[in-house]
Amino acid sequence: MHILVTGASGFVGQHVVRALLARGHRITTSATKPDKLVQFDWADQVTVVPYVLSLAGDEQNLYDYFGQPDALMHLAWQGLPNYKSSFHLDQNLFPHYLFLKNLITNGLRDLTVTGTCFEYGMQSGCLSEELTTYPANPYGLAKYSLWRFLGVLQAEQTFTLKWARLFYMYGPGQSPNSILPLLERAVAAGEPVFNMSGGEQLRDYLPIEAVATYLSQILEQNRITGIINCCSGQPISVRRLVEEHIQRLNARITLNLGHYPYPDYEPMAFWGDAQKLQSIITQ
Repeated sequence: MHILVTGASGFVGQHVVRALLARGHRITTSATKPDKLVQFDWADQVTVVPYVLSLAGDEQNLYDYFGQPDALMHLAWQGLPNYKSSFHLDQNLFPHYLFLKNLITNGLRDLTVTGTCFEYGMQSGCLSEELTTYPANPYGLAKYSLWRFLGVLQAEQTFTLKWARLFYMYGPGQSPNSILPLLERAVAAGEPVFNMSGGEQLRDYLPIEAVATYLSQILEQNRITGIINCCSGQPISVRRLVEEHIQRLNARITLNLGHYPYPDYEPMAFWGDAQKLQSIITQ
């Protein structure tokens, strides 16, 4: 397939491009800053098309501009990890919708978009795709609004929509301010203590390589569409995640639990129901 990938230079995107290439697809990627892509080992295997999203939209035929792709993997989203900023609603939501609408009205028929577990809001426990959503921060609300906008567009245009809700991820390329990179830097610096929260939060974590493979498999099929949790289905405490990573590093460092407060934008215990995903990846 000829696949257009947006957000290819991001944490998720760089791994998704690699996974799609390994699965034999031809990749075109949009890029706000094309020079940023040369750092990746796949850079010479993809077609790079410069493009900048705009609040005013774009009058040109973007489906033709990007070479009439068979499918789009839309990963781009600016302003993370500042989940509580109104930027997501004021400056992200409408440019992304207008971009996708342009592609669809001009011929795109297969769309996969990454959503977020924050669309579920402050609900605890195992979160299934059928749950009513209550986004509790601007990022979650903007993503959920985009999902709803695209649903309205489906009443006017014929296209397949797969909405992959991401949970928590770790691995090469993630934000240096995420907990595991912070831990790695503390170990490398010989710090005796690592400051963190109480660590009792239950979360759903996947290595980024697995996320990239799952997203590729979601895109490649049209048997299951709509909202699909991209998750492990298995809760793990943040403390245990950190302790297991210390073991992998073969390091000795003391955890200073409770140094930081728990985040106020997410519940203490939640994870995804992975049944839909499992039915896709086991086919």
